[in-house]
Formats: sequence, structure tokens, C-alpha cells
Amino acid sequence: MNINFELYRVFYAVATLGNITKASQELMISQPAVTKQIKALENQLGGELFIRNKRGVTLTENGQAIYNYVKQGINCFNNAELVFSNLKKLETGTIRIGISTTLTRLFLLPYLEKFHHEYPKIVIHLFTDPSSKLRQMLKTGDIDLLIAKENDNEDNDLTITRLGKLHNCFLASEAFPELKNKTISFKELSTYPILLQRPPSTSRDTFNNYCKNNHINITSTIEIASSSLLEDFIKIGLGVGLVTKEFAEKEIQEGHLFEVKTTTKLPSVYFSLFTLKNSFHSFGTNKLIEIITNKKTD
Repeated sequence: MNINFELYRVFYAVATLGNITKASQELMISQPAVTKQIKALENQLGGELFIRNKRGVTLTENGQAIYNYVKQGINCFNNAELVFSNLKKLETGTIRIGISTTLTRLFLLPYLEKFHHEYPKIVIHLFTDPSSKLRQMLKTGDIDLLIAKENDNEDNDLTITRLGKLHNCFLASEAFPELKNKTISFKELSTYPILLQRPPSTSRDTFNNYCKNNHINITSTIEIASSSLLEDFIKIGLGVGLVTKEFAEKEIQEGHLFEVKTTTKLPSVYFSLFTLKNSFHSFGTNKLIEIITNKKTD
């Protein structure tokens, strides 16, 4: 049987109130309409559900047999509506964000602070795995959105909203004073110990492609997985390191590191907000995207 849920809703109201007039008032439909729908349900089920009397109606044995099941169903639907209403009002929900620790500090924190202040009941989970893994998690639905550097060739199944630009540069410490306030070629730079982030890394991939396209030969002396750890290695004088300038701004301002100028400017890279095309976003996720991008979302 494929019985319209509305018929069960009318049955539940009449059975609970024991009176067709009161049920019609609660349901805001006419008494004849209530009677008609009860009759339709009885015909589809194949048996009488109510006994009519002067005071109203009482359940038959058939009606009593299904009443608790209908009650549970009505409560489930009401709870579902309540949950959806709370989600829409941002009274509950979870947002899963893929982002590096550095981009969280550099970019995302103020937006998270604003969002949490306005919607404190929304739970936020941050995933700081390597960018390649986070992209896969986005495609499989394990995270709702990703904030990361753009690759040279992005997948067509991603929606990309650019948020800003980052600049790559070489940094050194006072262990290499001769490089301070000097502009050198990549050929000369290659004579120094070079520190690079270990693949897979968007910065490393961008630099490798740049060197390949410009016939530059630079070999790393040490490769390090963490960008923050790379800065520490530069500070203790283990070599000249390729870093994202914005990530090391504090170290530069405090004089712990300085930029090594090169005759050829290194390529910059955009960082963007990625979502999966044609995917459903929760109300909370849409609101956070709206706050981050400062534009309305559907």
C-alpha cells in the first residue's frame, strides 16, 4: 500500500482528541474534510478505525492496533522538522574544514571567531592533513570545504573561489651575511645548501614546475615535511630555504630571517576556497562560506 501520510496525520489528530470537530480545528480543515479523509484511510486499510458516539469517536480494535505505530511515525516526522528547523536557524550542526595549520593562523582564524560568536552551537572540525589528502577527502565527502593553495592544474569537479595571493621567496639567517641586501642569480644561489619542503607540497610543485619551465637547476640539500619546521632549519643556519613569505612575516620583521633577492622573480600562488561542484551544503557551511567570501550563498 502507498497511503498518503496526510491521512495518517488526520487519523492521529482525531484519535488523540477523540472528536472530529476538535481535530478539524487543530488541523485547520473543515469537519467534512476530516470525515472524508478518515473514510478514505479506512477504505485503503480495509476496516473501520473509529466508533462514532454522541461525545465524539473512540478507536476500534483495528484503530487501537495501529495507533501507537502512527504516533511513533508522527513523532519522528515532527522531530525531523524540528531538527531541520534547528539546522536552518544554525542551532545545531557540524562543519568539516580542510586547511593547513599555517593558513588557519594566517587567514581563517578571524572568520572562525566571527562565525563562532554568531553561531556558538555549530561544531567545527579542522583537518590539517597534506593538501593532496584533503583534496581527496573533499571529493569523497569527508570534509565540506577546503582552503588551500591552488595547483597548476585544478580538477574540473571543484568550485574555486579565490581568497588571496601568497608569495614564494628564499630566506636565510645571519649564517649567510653575504646574501643580505644583495640580489643574486639562481646559478649563484645553487652553490648554497638549499632547503625545500618535501613533496607532496603545493609550494614545492609550483617551484619544480617553475624551474623546469625556465631551465633552472636547483637541487635540495635537505627536504622537510613541515613548513614551520623548515623555517626553524633556516634559522639555525642549515641553508637557504624556499618558503611562503606571508607565513614567515613575523620572523622577517623580528630580524631572525631575511629575504634573499633573486634576479628572477619567483612565481606567486593563489590560495582559494574549494567545494565540490553540485554538492549539497548544510546551512552552517553555507553561512561560513558567506562570511569568508563576504558574499551571499544560495
